[in-house]
Amino acid sequence: MPYDLILTGGRVIDPSQSIDARLDVAFANGKVAAIGPSLVAERHTQKKDVSGLIVTPGLIDLHTHVYWGGTSLGIDAEEFCRTSGVTTSVDTGSAGPGNFAGFRKHVIEPSQVRILAYLHISHAGIYGFSTDVHVGESEDLRLMDPIGAVRVAAENPEHIVGIKVRVGRHASGDQGVAPLEFALQTAEETGLPLMAHIDEPPPSYEDVIARLRPGDVLTHAFRPFPNAPCTAQGTVKPAVLKARERGVMFDIGHGMGSFSFKTARAMLANGFEPDTISSDVHALCINGPAFDLVTTMSKFLCLGMPLDRVIKAATEIPARAVKRHELGTLKPGSPGDATILSLDDGTFDYVDVVGEHLEGRQRLHARGTVIAGQWWYPRD
Repeated sequence: MPYDLILTGGRVIDPSQSIDARLDVAFANGKVAAIGPSLVAERHTQKKDVSGLIVTPGLIDLHTHVYWGGTSLGIDAEEFCRTSGVTTSVDTGSAGPGNFAGFRKHVIEPSQVRILAYLHISHAGIYGFSTDVHVGESEDLRLMDPIGAVRVAAENPEHIVGIKVRVGRHASGDQGVAPLEFALQTAEETGLPLMAHIDEPPPSYEDVIARLRPGDVLTHAFRPFPNAPCTAQGTVKPAVLKARERGVMFDIGHGMGSFSFKTARAMLANGFEPDTISSDVHALCINGPAFDLVTTMSKFLCLGMPLDRVIKAATEIPARAVKRHELGTLKPGSPGDATILSLDDGTFDYVDVVGEHLEGRQRLHARGTVIAGQWWYPRD
């Protein structure tokens, strides 16, 4: 098969195939065509020498907000993905049943970057989130729209991968787990997984994860006190361990208020790594403290999580979470997405959401992306 593009000389790390070796990766007809040493190019084949760099499956950011122009927290997906190496952006609840059609028409369909979505159980999604206005959309149960969510999910199976709900003092006021119950019934009816946001109580961390099913995702899983997953003594709460045993997935969702180094150190010290690493990037945290996915991945690398498992948490496992098993891999025949990273040594300042700084000695930087088998930049 003639190749359209070959990435040559890079260190290929693909956890889905247990690969960590210097290999070439070839693409043809929008797919991964081959992976191996010294692949042969033909006259028309574009070659990119990525020696000294890391080639991974296209990064998947499981928690983003990219309904640009439709919500005040939305960012531009293509610009974000160009600079951060993300090839699949999963929007988590920016839109609900009442405005998903606009999200699809004006953002998802024109985008060269793949955008998947968790549909919010709230009719209008996350509509009141800015520097000046903070309205918890789950605080008013009149906005819960399970009937509309079931209908919209059925109409958009190629785009919608799950149901989203936000609970906690900031998102749902004193409603406790009531919005979560609406979302769980909707997820059950649609056959889709659920992603639950949690902030400060009520409800408690334990109340939320006790209701989640195998394959459901708790995002903001390593958040600071209150509602942290660990005790003051640094142990993992028993309810958290039980939830993982039955298949609940734990996602980082860094954002502007949902990740602390103290919590992460305690969890990692107990052997409890996150299932997925995501940025929760939006307009209020893209300039800090979250910045982007590779910065969040770098934080875990500096906290001692091995590189291959950091990459797995941003490729193979998020693909599994959204049930798109063709993603997050460089297996021949899979969609032709890849991310090129550098792992740089130096002194790097990292900050969490409570203002603690960590001096790290390594940092991942995005150096290029391949989307649909082509070396990619946005249209402009």
